[in-house]
Amino acid sequence: MKKLIIAAFATLALVGCTKQSKENMNQNPQRATVQEVAGRKNFGGSHAVITPLPAIMIATYDENQNPDVMMAAWGGQCGPNHICFNLSPHKTTDNLRLKKAFTVSFADERTVVESDYFGIVSANKVPDKVARAGFTTTPSPNVDAPIINEYPLTLECEVIEITETSLGETRVVGEVINMSAADSILTDGKVDLHKLKPIIFDSSNLNYISLGEDVGKAWGSGKALVE
Repeated sequence: MKKLIIAAFATLALVGCTKQSKENMNQNPQRATVQEVAGRKNFGGSHAVITPLPAIMIATYDENQNPDVMMAAWGGQCGPNHICFNLSPHKTTDNLRLKKAFTVSFADERTVVESDYFGIVSANKVPDKVARAGFTTTPSPNVDAPIINEYPLTLECEVIEITETSLGETRVVGEVINMSAADSILTDGKVDLHKLKPIIFDSSNLNYISLGEDVGKAWGSGKALVE
């Protein structure tokens, strides 16, 4: 199971950081002035491009077992069977504190419209946004959170750590209790990212990009440089 979880996250980058405010920058004289790197266009630190950013779909229940799902990009795998992410205040953060559980799925080529909708519409304003998108849910048998049926890969997670950061965000670490995958995205019993067709968030151009083809073998291609 752990090997499957690692494979599912192989293309994700852990990005548990966010930009500091100008006020915080001014309080640190060492960061008040940025030295430019010669021969390159310099952007400063206000809009760092870290890639790839996963388009992860976080699903939770509220106090009435009403399902909610939101898209988040500031997160990824932080251990063999752990995921973490940073969130600003949302309905999701309220639900996470209440239920101490969530599921994670991944936006893909087939669900770009619905997934983006989940990222721009708040359940505080549209409580039935999951149904409005035409999606359905099934209660997880392992944690108190919904499984979004239209996403073929789902991680069922328990919250093991939730903290408020100095940047006013909520940082969540979850332990993967179970991963389930539809037969449609499996090859030889393993998750096949070519069949899943997950998308990543392009923070530079505000686009979604589909993953490309295999270009090398993990723990294999580098052997060409080993003496």
